[in-house]
Amino acid sequence: MALPEIETILPEADLMARIDDLAKRLAPSLQGEWTAINILIGATPFTSDLMKALARLEIHPILDALWLESYRDARESSGRVVVRADIAREVKGRGVLIIDDVFDTGRTLEFAKSHLLAKDAREVITCALARKPWAPEGETNVDFHAFDAPGRYLVGYGMDDAGLYRGLPYIGALD
Repeated sequence: MALPEIETILPEADLMARIDDLAKRLAPSLQGEWTAINILIGATPFTSDLMKALARLEIHPILDALWLESYRDARESSGRVVVRADIAREVKGRGVLIIDDVFDTGRTLEFAKSHLLAKDAREVITCALARKPWAPEGETNVDFHAFDAPGRYLVGYGMDDAGLYRGLPYIGALD
């Protein structure tokens, strides 16, 4: 199967530099006991590299995962967030860093934040790899993000098109 025309938006080296920068910006907020929550499946490569960048800064949160779904195999959100698999460790009294791939409608992070606060997390900080131009501002905005993405359909580095292209080591766009 031949790859469709995928335009490189952020090459691998630039991507890694942005993640290192994000870790440095996050570090002052992550003092004390923290749990990092990977939003499955798309944020997995980002979570892995962010955890390594934080470790280089001597920050070692517990890692867990929350599998949420709102896209299924479509290119647009269904508007409904479903928990496919919940976290395995208790977050009561801990700070929680939610790690997602793309911040666009804000529904996934808003749902995850409420879900974890209901489990008595001490506080919740949100971060995303990419922030779309139309993403919400204000109170529902993502707390931290690595880069401002174009208003295009992104693939690679965990992001997919009906399950394909997650393994690309760069961020690309399909039109």
